Amino acid sequence: MKRLFTSLVCLVLLTFSGAAQTKWYSPVSGDTLLIQGRAWNAEIGKSYQRMPERFKPSLRKPLWNLSQNNAGLYIEFISDAPEINIHYKVSGPLQLPNVVTIATSGVDLYSFDEDGTPLPCSCFANNRISSQSVDFHYRGLTYPGGLWREYRLYLPLYNTVDSLQIGVPQNSKFEFLPTSTERPIVVYGTSIGQGASASRPGMAWTNIVQRQLDLPLYNLAFSGNGRLEKAMFNALSEINARLFIIDCMPNMTANDSIMNLLREGVNTLRSKSDAPILLVEHCGYNNYLVVHSEKKEVELLNSRLKAAYLQLQREGVKGLYYLTKDELGVNSDLDSQIDGVHANDIGMRHYAEAYTKKISEILDYQPMKKFMPVRQTRDQAFYNWSQRHYEIMQRNRQVKPDVVLIGNSITHYWAGEPAAPIHRGDKAWKKLFGKRKVTNLGYGWDRIENIFWRLYHGELDNISPRHIFMMAGTNNIGYNTDEEIVDGIEGLVNLIQKLQPQACIHVVKIYPRRGQEARLQHLNDLLQARLSNHTDVDVVDVTKQLTTPDGHIDESLFVDGLHPNAQGYERIARVYQDFLR
Repeated sequence: MKRLFTSLVCLVLLTFSGAAQTKWYSPVSGDTLLIQGRAWNAEIGKSYQRMPERFKPSLRKPLWNLSQNNAGLYIEFISDAPEINIHYKVSGPLQLPNVVTIATSGVDLYSFDEDGTPLPCSCFANNRISSQSVDFHYRGLTYPGGLWREYRLYLPLYNTVDSLQIGVPQNSKFEFLPTSTERPIVVYGTSIGQGASASRPGMAWTNIVQRQLDLPLYNLAFSGNGRLEKAMFNALSEINARLFIIDCMPNMTANDSIMNLLREGVNTLRSKSDAPILLVEHCGYNNYLVVHSEKKEVELLNSRLKAAYLQLQREGVKGLYYLTKDELGVNSDLDSQIDGVHANDIGMRHYAEAYTKKISEILDYQPMKKFMPVRQTRDQAFYNWSQRHYEIMQRNRQVKPDVVLIGNSITHYWAGEPAAPIHRGDKAWKKLFGKRKVTNLGYGWDRIENIFWRLYHGELDNISPRHIFMMAGTNNIGYNTDEEIVDGIEGLVNLIQKLQPQACIHVVKIYPRRGQEARLQHLNDLLQARLSNHTDVDVVDVTKQLTTPDGHIDESLFVDGLHPNAQGYERIARVYQDFLR
């Protein structure tokens, strides 16, 4: 008996000790709310609903109740924790007739490797969902080749989180990432848009699109209550959107005046925004071969939507786009729906692929296949890549630079603002730029594909620089051929010219580096030839300033055979000076 009592005491102490060693964090505990994926963040306050209280009187009660659900909301953070615990409480039903428990009430955690690839984190048999509280435990998390990972936690699709905490071991690193400042894609829709009937939150088509395009997406889909209502269009018009998606047809009936509802709604949006508006057809029912009346219903609704679309165009409404049932592709795959209309994971994939394609066309997002835009965290020992992007976006709202420098660590660790943890060339920087307003868009370990991501995600928005210097491609050596690297640099030039047509673009040949001098000479010759016919583009060459007469780097000008030291930057600055006149 004594031995049993002693064992129980030890077990209690270990349990208590384990609990005491977990540190808990809340995304709404501070002055800055760190919930991603919704408008009105500050106004909503320290809750997890999707719309602020002032809309409650103008919305039907069922719609307002659905706005308390957390579809599309997510939290981003970084951590090196070997285990991550999610503890939260919900106030709604744990499951629905056509939505499984994990999708209705569960969370879904993704991590990103150092090259920006999203990776789902499994939680097999390590979750507990009850009416009192929900716990998801992620165990055995590893960090090969890195110090930490970025994480994205999707919240429940059809339940309302009342409180949430993220727990990691006491000595583990943990930081929330700031909310995105980019203009969002806004979805106004039905139960399918809210997430019925995905197997888990990350498989809702809106969340798939959010990951694929890596853009903020606000989910304002309300199950059976997305019905083209005036009150919702009034709310939507307050959002500074990149694109509005109107996908309400599965909730409409033959008795609805689709033309009048859409005209009023679209005109409301156009009164405040010139963002593109995408109208989406009914996806169709997969039992249409058996129940012919449903096929006729879908055809009628879609014909009325198409008529409204064409009429609005005739009335002079600009920026209208259209997505058809056939483009969605759900109806043609009989395995894509669980009950004749709500999409399973197969259907959600069809939706996501169709939307990603159409959105890319509308937003003119046509990335190079060899250099698909992506984030990275390869230099995380020195800085936080996502945090630097946030700082640059904030700076663009406060400072209008005359000069911008785009590059990798060689640019990043030179000097300037936003300030870097390493700045090896302060003196040369100050002498070169003097009182000019300059923004440093260098990122340690960036490759061409990472620069593409940054340009597509707003780092040249809200500014009109006179000069743009760009040195890209050195980190692609070892991963791409010379011809591919030159293709990528030219692609960057073309995109910069589209974003900043008034700027003089100064493309800097890749600096020489130890052991790669001959290859870089060949690559830079290709680059010179490729850019010779581009207007408003200069090619900047500092090779002679950094090499000896035999063509090898001058070791006295480098820290490590790649990164210049203070003397190296002084020589680089002398060449740059000639292009600032």
